[in-house]
Amino acid sequence: MPEIVISEFMDEAAVASLRADFDVHYDQDLVDRPEALRAQAGAARALIVRNRTRVDADLLAAMPRLEVVGRLGVGLDNIELGACAARRVEVIPATGANARAVAEYVVCTAMMLLRGAYLSLPEMVAGNWPRPALSQGRELAGKTLGLVGFGGIGRLTARLAGALGVETLACDPHYEPPPGDSEPEVPLLELDDLLARADVVSLHLPLTGETRGLFSRARLAAMKPGAVLINTARGGIVDEAALVEALRDGHLGGAALDVFEHEPLPAGSVLTNAPNLILTPHIGGVTRESNVRVSGLIAERVANFLKG
Repeated sequence: MPEIVISEFMDEAAVASLRADFDVHYDQDLVDRPEALRAQAGAARALIVRNRTRVDADLLAAMPRLEVVGRLGVGLDNIELGACAARRVEVIPATGANARAVAEYVVCTAMMLLRGAYLSLPEMVAGNWPRPALSQGRELAGKTLGLVGFGGIGRLTARLAGALGVETLACDPHYEPPPGDSEPEVPLLELDDLLARADVVSLHLPLTGETRGLFSRARLAAMKPGAVLINTARGGIVDEAALVEALRDGHLGGAALDVFEHEPLPAGSVLTNAPNLILTPHIGGVTRESNVRVSGLIAERVANFLKG
């Protein structure tokens, strides 16, 4: 039986590095076959997952030898941390390894939403020429970016946006400055004050009891008219039906969601046909480069943990 089970996609070079020292079972589709996952993982000392594998009490009970869970990413809402702690199972996230991918996604998507010209393919191929309607796009320079959550990804996003002439504000009641820094890099505001000023709002916070439904109908209404919203954090933070209403009535200028209440996004979702909306399948932090970094980091840390 394998010592390490990997249930979602991982860079092949990182998998090979683990196989040099351990018996590894790698199947990126194992997440979709829970019974097969339990069968393969029964004797494993390590489990490596992304965001779709539910590491809950039931799975832990099927893995009596489990010592460590490696998370190919940073969000931990798919892992029952309390159950892991009770079993003394170490949880290792890939903190920092995908920050640049997410930060670039946010800056790029903010520019697309403000410009408003990149959803014109249907009209163009139909022979239309929507130049007057699309000549009212906005530039990112001189705008205000509001970051809700100011950890490592938020700080890098602020630096990239700043190079483009963007003023950044942040809201983070749990903010802790990085080692060696005594002051935040940008002004920290209360959430409603930030929403009243920001032209672009980007979410960078975990899904918890405190943040679930944080962007409700009332909070979306508190955003600056014409502002755009980007969520690369977690589904469940934004009320999807309320977001569609805010887009349809024109209060918001656009939105981009990379994460959803239910993933994969089901057919017939309320998000279907909403105007000025960009949807991507939870890939904000996943690029060729970040996959190499994330996979290599987790392979190294899991191997070191098992070797003691």
